[in-house]
Order: sequence, then structure tokens, then C-alpha cells
Amino acid sequence: MRRRFLLLCLPLFGAGLAARAQTAPAETGTAPALPRITVPQDLLQTEVAKRFPVRYPVAGLVNLDLGAPRLGLLPAQNRLRAEMPVTAAGAALARTQQGSFTVDFALRYEHSDRSLRAHQLKVYRFRFPGLQPEAVDLLNTYAPALAEQSLREVVLYQLPQKEAAMADLLGLRPGQITVTEQGLLVELVQRPPQ
Repeated sequence: MRRRFLLLCLPLFGAGLAARAQTAPAETGTAPALPRITVPQDLLQTEVAKRFPVRYPVAGLVNLDLGAPRLGLLPAQNRLRAEMPVTAAGAALARTQQGSFTVDFALRYEHSDRSLRAHQLKVYRFRFPGLQPEAVDLLNTYAPALAEQSLREVVLYQLPQKEAAMADLLGLRPGQITVTEQGLLVELVQRPPQ
């Protein structure tokens, strides 16, 4: 009975997800595939940009202002890359400096707020072409902490309440998150019995 109800509701669920979701076609002779949510790269970029700029003071000597990251997709590693623009200014610097650093990260689903979040960060060095190497080395001692504060667990996308409620009603929840050439693919899987 539950399976029949699920099969009847899946087309409605797929329509409710609009452009963000699609119901995968079933292969001949197999059970119907569960729906999946697609999140295009431009939507991810728009959502993450809402959380920036952010300012971080460093040891009372310099302020680092992080602009909105430029996201890149790394399908082969199933990760995303964020190129972070950074402006450094303060008493320790003769003038304002423009630079950047890069972070790769995986994604996870957080049920409490229906969000896809960055985690498992890999931080690359700061690049400040106008600064002396010693100053850049000093800033790089703060790079991992800065990346943790700015991107760790940052919400990249939040499932709309209506779609999350429909998934709950059907006994589904987000499962595996796959990075593709176009964005993200979030499989909806059966929720384990409580």
C-alpha cells in the first residue's frame, strides 16, 4: 500500500521541485528510480554570495575582507572549489593589498535546516602579489583558521520547505550528493525506519 502511494505521489513531488528536481526514468524491468534534486552551479553561486563580504581582524594588525567566492565544480573529486578574493588593510600595511586564496571542499546534508553545507576543507595558500614574501608567509599562518571561519559548514543551498515537507511525507531524505559538470545532484533515498 505504501509503495503504491509513493508511486502515485512521485509525479506530484517531481513537479513541485520545478527546475531544481527531476524524476529519473526507470529502466525496463526495474523498480522506478527515486527522485533527485539538481542544483545548478549558478544557483549555488547566487546562494553563497549572499553570505559575503565578511571581515576578519588578524592580531589587531590587519583586517582581511573576504569577498564572495567564485565557485568551481570538481566532478572527478566530487568536491567544489572556492576562489576567495581577499582585501588586506590595516596598521601593519603601508597600503591596501588585493589577494586571494583557494579552498576545496566536500558537501554534506544537514537535516535540521534542510541545507547543503561545505565540509572537509582543504586550504591553499594566500596569494598577495603586492606583498613581500615574509608578510604573505605570516598571513598564511592564519589561512586555515580563516577558511574554517568563513567556509566551514557554510550553507550553499537550502531545500525549500515545501519540497522538504513533501519528501518527509513520502519517507524520503537527501542521500548521496554528487558534483557534476553542471552543478549538484542530490539523490533522495528512503528514510530508515525510526
